[in-house]
Parts: sequence; structure tokens; C-alpha cells
Amino acid sequence: MSFTLHGLGVSGGIAIGVAHLISHATLEVAHLTISPRMVEKELARFDAALDQVRLELAAMKEGTEHAPAEFGAFLDLHRMILDDPELCEVPQQLIRERRCNAEWALVQQMEHLVRQFDDFDDPYLRERSHDVRQVVERVIKELAGHPGRTSMRSAKSVKEENLIVVAHDLSPADVIAFKEHRFASFITDVGGATSHTAIIARSMAVPAVLGLHNARELIRDKETLIVDGTRGVVIVNPDPRVLEEYQLRKSGLELERSKLKRIKTAKTTSLDGVDVNLLANIELPSDVPASLEGGAEGVGLFRSEFLFLDRGSLPSEDEQFEAYRKVVKGMDGRPVTIRTFDLGADKDLNPEGTLGDRVKTNPALGMRAIRVSLAEPQMFQTQLRAILRASKYGKVKLLIPMLAHAYEIDATLAAVEQAKSSLRGDKIGFDAAIEVGGMIEIPAAALAIGMFVRRLNFLSIGTNDLIQYTLAIDRGDEQVSHLYDPLHPAVLMLIAHTLHSGEKAGVPVSVCGELAGDANLTRLLLGMGLRNFSMHPAQILEVKSRVLKANIAELAPQVRKLLRLEEPAKIREALEKLNA
Repeated sequence: MSFTLHGLGVSGGIAIGVAHLISHATLEVAHLTISPRMVEKELARFDAALDQVRLELAAMKEGTEHAPAEFGAFLDLHRMILDDPELCEVPQQLIRERRCNAEWALVQQMEHLVRQFDDFDDPYLRERSHDVRQVVERVIKELAGHPGRTSMRSAKSVKEENLIVVAHDLSPADVIAFKEHRFASFITDVGGATSHTAIIARSMAVPAVLGLHNARELIRDKETLIVDGTRGVVIVNPDPRVLEEYQLRKSGLELERSKLKRIKTAKTTSLDGVDVNLLANIELPSDVPASLEGGAEGVGLFRSEFLFLDRGSLPSEDEQFEAYRKVVKGMDGRPVTIRTFDLGADKDLNPEGTLGDRVKTNPALGMRAIRVSLAEPQMFQTQLRAILRASKYGKVKLLIPMLAHAYEIDATLAAVEQAKSSLRGDKIGFDAAIEVGGMIEIPAAALAIGMFVRRLNFLSIGTNDLIQYTLAIDRGDEQVSHLYDPLHPAVLMLIAHTLHSGEKAGVPVSVCGELAGDANLTRLLLGMGLRNFSMHPAQILEVKSRVLKANIAELAPQVRKLLRLEEPAKIREALEKLNA
């Protein structure tokens, strides 16, 4: 029987293959009562399983030297969860008190912890409940005599490039094991856009759909699947007509990607001779090769907060410096814009209370980004010193997130000067003329743009948050996510106002949010005056092809007419004509 499942497309592309089901051991645990004389033996069995999983995670950590850097951080997090007394000691108490089997005791404690995670307001923290489940899954498999990698090895008898992994959930350790194989895609019942699985899928450029809820129960082993990672669709047992259609679409995508590589070295100039800069958004130093392969002319946004996530302590100055320097040297003279850490609604950090008791009634409107940096001057100084030290090795720019007030800019600039002074005292070199810029991602900042252009060297529009704050829409709330509209006239007016104000003051403005990488909006943004785009490396060549075919002098008057429209439907109609 053919049917379609809808989920969250977290990594684009199309995969066609057969289902390879991964077991979900925690769903299969029975409750057994053991005799008093067997309690100690059950405790020993539990401890042995924990030790074996520790060894397995350590072995995987050693094998991550050629994998994206985030893999190691994910494994460290899972080791921390495994060693948490709540998970390794409380089940022992249950085994003693209730004389139950280790599997059941562990799952009971897991459910207790997961309920605590589910009560968090922060989407990123809520998704960490999946990490707890993934760690418990590995221990359960060990207790049952089916270690985590067994299912991976069993796939070797099948042509791997045609396999689509189907699971209730996948841990980073599972996906690291995938590096030994060439699976076409993977889909899961759970997971969101900020989950580890989503991050890894994008870093591996593997089509993936998450949040399918019951795919693991509905799909059978070796059934034919189509995974559309762009639309978030999974088609099970497609009929011949649908299969043929998707095969043609898949071939077309591969052909288009092949053609785009031809323009990689071409100068990014419009038909009427306007130069445009296409830069990359990156999270980790391991993203540099993909940026260069995509033809990036520099890094327009290095999201430094990813160096801080999923760890038990803050990274030291030297550790940060080495990461920044690696990016700067890897870009070989191209500019690198490093944003100071932007921790907030979708990402959080509070290792062992490092940042104190942060009450998050509404995380998106609370202590995040520059507010945290200014509230934690020692931590801010550590990061500023590390960035300044890296500026000795290439063209580095410093970007400050979520500015809204003049005093925040002044306090930040004072902090930068303090970091420079301390480095001079330590006789450590840096670029004394480093440029400092600000993110425009709050409507108040866009409307009061004058105080920014008078104080800063450049601006960068973060369209993701700008849209969220302008429309009062939580992007992570599926009940209102359909109202998240980048073409809302208010959003377009704020972007146009920022670009015009920057041009008038002679201050460069870039866009580093999702809009910059949407090729359907390239001509619109060019007509609005944007000349600096920063996006995911995989999007660069498609946007470049649109720039090369654009006549900006002809686009500008058409865009001015479009911006006078107040009805979203009419704006979309005008955009279609603009792209025709």
C-alpha cells in the first residue's frame, strides 16, 4: 500500500531507496521481578553494561578526527549523561528497592528525566531529552546483548547507497557509525531543526526528514521509500508514476548541481557590472572546506556559540583562539566575520551554573546574546581576547548580536578597548584596526538605525530574528509557524530602510539570515540595494547564478514599486513577475 508521511525537512535533496529499520530497544523492555539473591548479580550486569557503553563512546571519540568537529562534542555530552548520578545510580536504587530487572529500572528513571526536560520553555533544552533517550537506548541494547553497532554492520550485505535508515531516533554516535557507510538518507519519528540529528544531517549533506511521529511503526523493512528533504515528505511504496517523477526530479537536481560548479570561480558581477559579495555562514572550523568548495568569498557569519554548546564548562581563551585562528587561516586571506556568542531561545548554555540562575519566562525576550555578554564581563573578555588574537592571522571582523540601545554599543566598544589594552600589556599581537559591526535583528534597531551607523563600521541584518520579533512569531512553535512570513510588508520595509540608511551613511550592510540564501529572493534583495549576502555554503552557487543573470539597474525601479504594496498576496504576485 502506498502512503505519504509529512515531517520536518531538515536537510534538502531527494533520496530514493529501500527502508532499513533500526530497532528502538526502550520500547521493548519488560518488567521482571527478581529474587533477593539475584539483586547483586543484576547490579553487576547493569554496571557492566554502563562500562561497555563508556568504552564504545571512547572508541567512537577516537574515530572522529576526520568527522565534523561537532561529533566529538556530541559524544562528550553523551558521556556526561551516562555518568550523571541520576542515570547511573538511581536505577541501582530501584533495582535494590523494587527487586526489578536493570532494563526496567533504567527506563523508569529515563522517563522521569525526560518529563523534566519536557517542562523546559527553551526548545533547545527540550530537545536534549532525546539525548537522554539515546544514551539509555545504547545501555538497553548492551543489556539485551545487542550492542549499538550491530544493526549498522548488518547493513553491509545490502547495497548501501540505496538504503534509507528509518528509526524512532538517532544518536550522534549512531550517525558517526554511518560515516563508515554510504546510506542515502535517514528519517526519524522525533527531532527538530536544532536537534543533533538535524545538525549532523546538514553537515553531511544527507537528505533527512525528522518529526514523522510514527514512521518507525508504519514502515516495514525493505519497503521502497522516497525522501524529499526539501519539502519534508516521505512517500512509502510509491506507485510507478510517482517514482518516475521523483527519479526525474532527482536527476534534474544532480544535473543542476553539476552545472552550478562551472561558475564557482567566476566573478560575482551582475549583467550591468555591479559587484556582489557572496559569503558563508559557518558554525565550526570544520565548515571551512565546504565554504571554499561552494565558492565563498569569505565568512560573513561565524556563529561562535556552537563552540560553547553541549559541554560541561566554558571553552578557555586558548581553545577559542585556536578555533578562530583555524578558520581565519583556512580562509586564506578572505574576510572572516566572527559573531560573539548569541545564546538564546534556540540555543542555551548554563554549564554547572556558570551563568547563574537565568529565569526564562520568555527566552526570546530575556537574557540572551549581547545582554549575556555584558552581564558576564569576564566571559566576554575571554572571547574578545581570543578573537583579537586571531585577527593577527588574517582579515577578521567582530560582529555583535541583538543590539537595541546606544549604551549597549558603547559598553561593547569599551569592552573591546579593554581587551586590546590587556593584550598590549601581555605583549600579544592583534589587528588594532579591527572593524566592529552590529546585528540588526530587532525592529527598534532598524528604526533607530542612526545611532548604529554613527558608532559601528558595518551592519548585518539577521532576518530570522527580525521577522520573529516584527511579527511576534515563535519560529519553533508549530501552531503559529505558518504566520512566519519573510514577505510581510513590515519586514520588507525594515530591511529596505536599513539598506538605504547604510548606503546613505557609507556603512556596508549585509544580510546573514535565511533570506540571503533563498534564490527566489535574490533579485528582490539586489533591487533593494543589498550587495553582501551571507548564507549556508551549499546555497552560494545557486544564488550566484541568479546574480550573474540580473540587471540591477532594471530591477531597482520594479522593486521600488513592489515595496509600496501592502497586501502579501500582491507582493508575492509581483515577486513572481520579478523572477520571470
